[in-house]
Amino acid sequence: MTKSWPVLSYEKGKPTYETLQLWTQILGKIKLATLPWTNHSWNCTLHITPTGLSTQNIPYINKYFQIDLDFVSHQLCILTSLGENVNFDLRNLNVADFYKLIFEKLNELDIKIEILTMPSEIENPIHFEFDTVHKTYGVVQATNFHSALCNIQDVFMIFRKDFIGKSSPIHFFWGGFDLSLAFFSGEKAPKHPGKIPGMPDWVLQDAFSHEVSDFGFITGNEAYPEAAFYCYLYPEAKGYKEGKVMPAEAFYNEVLGQFILPYSAVQSSDNPEKKLLEFLRSTYAIGAKLANWKSDLWEQDRSFKNEISITI
Repeated sequence: MTKSWPVLSYEKGKPTYETLQLWTQILGKIKLATLPWTNHSWNCTLHITPTGLSTQNIPYINKYFQIDLDFVSHQLCILTSLGENVNFDLRNLNVADFYKLIFEKLNELDIKIEILTMPSEIENPIHFEFDTVHKTYGVVQATNFHSALCNIQDVFMIFRKDFIGKSSPIHFFWGGFDLSLAFFSGEKAPKHPGKIPGMPDWVLQDAFSHEVSDFGFITGNEAYPEAAFYCYLYPEAKGYKEGKVMPAEAFYNEVLGQFILPYSAVQSSDNPEKKLLEFLRSTYAIGAKLANWKSDLWEQDRSFKNEISITI
């Protein structure tokens, strides 16, 4: 099947992305309030589904529940292990409306949860319950965003199969509003200085407790107003930024401290999957070599391990 990679415009999508980021933060904070802490904040991330983004399974007293942002039916859906299912439409809602509705629906299901209502990692934040500023849900933008995430996850999965060290899930961080995949060398890293707005220093220090090569996708932001793929190394090895990364459209952004590949370069390519894999593999190779990661963390040909015998 030939996959279609949608065009993403930060200029057109920005109002929708900003609203979605705040909605995803509410879902993430619900996970944060209910699940035990996992290193690198992996307990509270969201995950891609065929229809959108999901909290996945969350335990609560005598049942389990899951919250989904459905970008196909354009609804928020909550389902439980007792067969309960409630939802509401995502269109024409501001953040305050969304916050009010999701907790009304949870209360209907006898799920009583409290969260900190100040957004994270956002400058000039507004408490969720008072935010009537962010109120855009563009159906086209949300649909294209989801389609892009699905395609990107597929390529990340291919890339991930060759790394046999500690690896994160391919998951969505609601703080930075980015899809992320992290590889770890196994060695401890210098203490991170922290100092990101809206994030406690200890969270960053936990996230960067060990040497990491991080790969991801953003829809764009004020610092880089374009959808893009990124890769960075922590701690950054000497000579890293001068590395000859592939493909030709990729470059090192001094402000962000990351290698960047514009999403448009992948989307418009004759072979988007190949172009993105070139970026992921070349940035990993540069970082791993300069940081002296063990060579046996990367096992190039593991295709035989994908074969499943029908006799098993």
